[in-house]
Amino acid sequence: MREGKIMKQIEVMKDLLADNKKLAKANRERLNSKVIFTINLLGSPGAGKTTLLERIIRQLKDEIQIAVIEGDLYTANDAERIEKEGVDVIQLNTKGICHLEANMIREAVAKLNLNKVDLLVIENVGNLVCTASYQLGEDIKITVLSVTEGSDKPIKYPLIFQNSEVVILNKLDLLKHTDFSMVKFNRDIKALREDIKVFEVSCTINQGIGELIDYLKQQVAERKFSNEPN
Repeated sequence: MREGKIMKQIEVMKDLLADNKKLAKANRERLNSKVIFTINLLGSPGAGKTTLLERIIRQLKDEIQIAVIEGDLYTANDAERIEKEGVDVIQLNTKGICHLEANMIREAVAKLNLNKVDLLVIENVGNLVCTASYQLGEDIKITVLSVTEGSDKPIKYPLIFQNSEVVILNKLDLLKHTDFSMVKFNRDIKALREDIKVFEVSCTINQGIGELIDYLKQQVAERKFSNEPN
């Protein structure tokens, strides 16, 4: 009897993910039709996602039209911070759910003027587990990991790193105050995904931000070029 209940729970989970995948595909088709490059920004609470996003917006908003969807359990704190940077922002409160889902993004996208967006950043709920499994319609996943979290996180939470095209190793200015092993991190991250791109940054001392900005500008430009008529 117990085994039957477990199987039923697994089947329900598969159905949920399948439905979410269909909605995510529709989201992506919608955003691609508007030539929008979309990022699903992931990471633990306190990894520095919002601060990093503020730095990105400040350096890019005069060249690229940016919109942000902010995911949080209950508050609008991060959305209020991003709004001060002068870009369109939509707040999504999950009311306890530990991840955003594709249907939430569909509703948020409907509130944006997509004709005035080149880059859409979805800042997901702070979590290294649930967020890895749910597609939202993004072009790429970027996971932010701070050195204060420890160099064992890729091995402890492999799925989110395997599913991410980019990892941003944040708070490099604090490296000397931690036992974070760059050797272990680089070895483990490449073992999980050989083609993963790593940016080492510090928002405090502006380390590595320029390289990250150049990468994002290139992605947006390539999206526009790929949609130009031959």
